Amino acid sequence: MREYLLTLCITAAVTYLLTGPVRKFAIVAGAMPEIRARDVHREPTPRLGGIAMFFGLCAGLLVADHLTNLGQLFEKSNEPRALLSGAALIWLIGVLDDKFEIDALIKLGGQMIAAGVMVMQGLTILWLPIPGVGSVALTQWQGTLLTVALVVITINAVNFVDGLDGLAAGMVCIAAMAFFLYAYRIWYSYGIEAAAPATLFSAILMGMCLGFLPHNMHPARIFMGDSGSMLIGLVLAAGAISITGQVDPDALNLYVGSEKEAVHQTVPVYIPLILPLTIIAVPAADLILAIVRRTWRGQSPFAADRGHLHHRLLEIGHSHSRAVLIMYFWSALIAFGALAYSVNSASMWIVLSVVFLSAIGLVLLLLPRFTPRAPRWAEAFVPPRYRRRRAPVPAPDAPAPAAAGPRAAQDAVGAEDRSPVAAGVSGVNGATALGARAHLADGRRADGSH
Repeated sequence: MREYLLTLCITAAVTYLLTGPVRKFAIVAGAMPEIRARDVHREPTPRLGGIAMFFGLCAGLLVADHLTNLGQLFEKSNEPRALLSGAALIWLIGVLDDKFEIDALIKLGGQMIAAGVMVMQGLTILWLPIPGVGSVALTQWQGTLLTVALVVITINAVNFVDGLDGLAAGMVCIAAMAFFLYAYRIWYSYGIEAAAPATLFSAILMGMCLGFLPHNMHPARIFMGDSGSMLIGLVLAAGAISITGQVDPDALNLYVGSEKEAVHQTVPVYIPLILPLTIIAVPAADLILAIVRRTWRGQSPFAADRGHLHHRLLEIGHSHSRAVLIMYFWSALIAFGALAYSVNSASMWIVLSVVFLSAIGLVLLLLPRFTPRAPRWAEAFVPPRYRRRRAPVPAPDAPAPAAAGPRAAQDAVGAEDRSPVAAGVSGVNGATALGARAHLADGRRADGSH
């Protein structure tokens, strides 16, 4: 466990320290597209955060290769090299898209090629545990097609949910945390070394997300872009492929001599991992709803719109931060609920806890305008938005307020707070770190609407 924690910390530290220089590089390189109608931020913000995340991945793999126990993994398995090869390819495609806005079909082809590169180096699904049947061996073509489909679906599910500050990185971090606990249990408790690569992948993925989140929380100073969202989607899919398709259920020795019963016993374990859509159910549901919605309107499934789940949370009145926290809540509930069910599927307390927490989540969805206020003694320890507002003390020579009433004054203040911030104004995040953007094209503005 100590080596995994060390790898996680090194990955997070490298990602965190490199994100600042990468942000300045993105501003200089012009990787800061103008605000679109579907965006929720109000000023141009640099992308290319995936560059720091990729180097964090490389640092984590390099450190693990030189550790005593994890170093043996690189000698016995080729999966870490397969992951690095596929990640490098998908990261390069993402960087090009962040800078030049390449076509969606080209990105789809690049995702399939990256998955094929991993398959060629041994990171593929060899068999599937099917309840009542046992382990079904797959042919080479069947394993390849299933692996490619799983990688492409997971990448796009993560990419679709990357619409709010800190949303994609936080949700993937939650999924990776639950995945790490499961994979480490399979490797440590049952002594199955085939689960070690997935454990390493999930630890590195947690480090990548944790190192990037401080720069990406609202208000975000940098976006991960497609170079980051596709990268973390591929790493998450690689871990699921490694442990689902290459760990023999009969090796768990739950029912010695009966493979069918072993598979049946491990259904709660393998169902969330055969398709990582169950682990990342929220972005997967968003992906399916987006495809159905756009196809129903006669649009391309790859056409961008403002109908994603996080957009709908904003429309019903939730603030940016609260919408992100609600998505975190549902992701954690599904991921850790599946993890608890895999440990003890016969416990009724797990089902009751999931139902109770789901009810709490529904209540939070119905209270979009509720803002908790901290008590007076705790105001120094909470953000300003949770402190009680104090009435301003008027100056002795201040003019009397207009007769329009307090409502008009409140509306005027609210309108001033909601006014867009133009790029180049000192003191705000995004494009203003290096001053005014003189090389932006004429007429480009930062007045996008929520």
